[in-house]
Amino acid sequence: MRQFLDIPRHVFATDRSWVQPLAFERLSHLDRRSNPYFAHAEAAFWVALQGNNPVGRISAQLDGLVPHDGAGAVGHFGFLDAIDDAETFAALLSTAEDWLAARGAVRVMGPFSLSINDECGLLVDGFETPPSLMMGHARPYYATHLDAFGYTGAKDLIAYEYEIAQDFPPAMQSFFTKISAEDKLRFRPLRMNDYAREIARVVDIFNDAWSGNWGFIPFSEADMRYLGSNLKPLLRSGDVAFGEIDGEAVAMAVCLPNLNEAIANLDGRLLPFGWLKLLWRLKVRTPGSARLPLMGVKRAYQRTAVGTALMLGVVQAVRDDHRRRGTHSAELSWILEDNRPTRRLIESIGGRP
Repeated sequence: MRQFLDIPRHVFATDRSWVQPLAFERLSHLDRRSNPYFAHAEAAFWVALQGNNPVGRISAQLDGLVPHDGAGAVGHFGFLDAIDDAETFAALLSTAEDWLAARGAVRVMGPFSLSINDECGLLVDGFETPPSLMMGHARPYYATHLDAFGYTGAKDLIAYEYEIAQDFPPAMQSFFTKISAEDKLRFRPLRMNDYAREIARVVDIFNDAWSGNWGFIPFSEADMRYLGSNLKPLLRSGDVAFGEIDGEAVAMAVCLPNLNEAIANLDGRLLPFGWLKLLWRLKVRTPGSARLPLMGVKRAYQRTAVGTALMLGVVQAVRDDHRRRGTHSAELSWILEDNRPTRRLIESIGGRP
């Protein structure tokens, strides 16, 4: 597995935008004993060699929670990284496809590393921008080789840039103030002293709000515990905001410090002194950027004025908290290309794709 995890180091050696992930975090992510993903999925991992030199990697996953299409099971590939060589890409993709076909998959989609709730999608624009927390990176030739092997785009996933210093436009602020007062909306940060139940509330809202979205896979209780454990070292109370009606949390937003900015020059290692640098950068000198990976409002309020106000309120709450810390920008990602209501909302408050 170490060789598998080291492949990107070679592929992106001259790419100034790439950020080496923390090795211990990637090992944990792929550990069948700790990651609850493997309770409902099987996976295999390969490294491509030219002579004795590792030149590429890929994974294949068959997840029991992924909905079948009309013809049968849908398999996934992920962790695709390789040198600019058509034969290498073809060998990797055909190996993953053969493994999936032998297990009954009739269609293959990717990249998912490991699932849609982790890093997913192929970067096709913005190669000069370093990847934000939990976002993938790629070389421009990846898409060329995938196209040549017969893959076509399934769905566009869009990342927005948002400047933390900007306020909502006056019309949007007036709308938010009016609806919030009329419907007695309340907004609050996450309570760290009730952490487990607060994470459960995030998951409850997510599973309801996102249930109609393309590719949706719900978080289980085990997933919830795993998510909570992974997020806790990063989180401050103000990173999460809830929107409440009559004391019930019905909307949420999660905006995390951009870990990738903090680890950019650690070369994936926390020893011997990397952990001190990371602690300083996260807790003392907050990263200048953040990522908002989760936000949602329960379906009962979607496409309503109250729902829009709830979304504005939770975004404003996490924005204001990060502004006080000195965060200057946030990536709002990812948003489905055809999620027009959310895209219009983000664009109306100044988000730029």
